[in-house]
Formats: sequence, C-alpha cells, structure tokens
Amino acid sequence: MSDSHNCIFCKILDGEIPSNKVYEDDRVLAFHDIAPNAPVHVLVIPKEHIPSLNFVDESNNVLIAHIVALIPKLARGLGVSESGYRVVINCGEDSGMAVEHLHFHILGGRHLPQKLG
Repeated sequence: MSDSHNCIFCKILDGEIPSNKVYEDDRVLAFHDIAPNAPVHVLVIPKEHIPSLNFVDESNNVLIAHIVALIPKLARGLGVSESGYRVVINCGEDSGMAVEHLHFHILGGRHLPQKLG
C-alpha cells in the first residue's frame, strides 16, 4: 500500500502542488495532466487516498459511482463528448501506473489509436 504522505496527488489535494483544476467537489478533483497524451487529458481523482483499483470495494461504491457519473459531464464541458473520448484506469506497475492513487484519465480531442501501449 502506498504512503499518502508521499503521494503527489495527495499533495495536489492539500494545495502543496498547484494544478490546473477543471472541477472540484467534496469527493473528487479533476485537473489537466501535466504531461498530456492527447489534446484533452484530464485526471479525475478521489479525495480519499485509494492506492489503486485493487483497493476498491463495497465501501467505495458511492464514490466510484459519483466519479463514473461525473466523467460524461466533464467530457461535455471539455468539448469531447460528441467526438469521443477514452477513459483509462491503470492499475499496478505493469500498466504504467505512475502515481499510486486511484485516478481516471479522460483522453480526447483527436482520433486515439486502437492499440494501447
């Protein structure tokens, strides 16, 4: 399990590291990725430190449902809901997960290749 005190996303949530916010409420923060892989690349993170999808269980159902319902609204606001967007959740080192804090990538703004990796 990762240490939330050393987590870059927790530091963003605490205001120690600035971010280009897209959305915030009492449960989540959405912000532009600092190294985007598409013209639109937004990260949606829970304010609760959850190391990865492997740590989601029944106790997180309401939070995860909130995030999943929020993503299409964010995509509309980002202008990619009509053209299409991809939602990615990496889990673990082999997936390329760089920060051990559950996060959802919203990618769009151009045709995205079918092949991952």
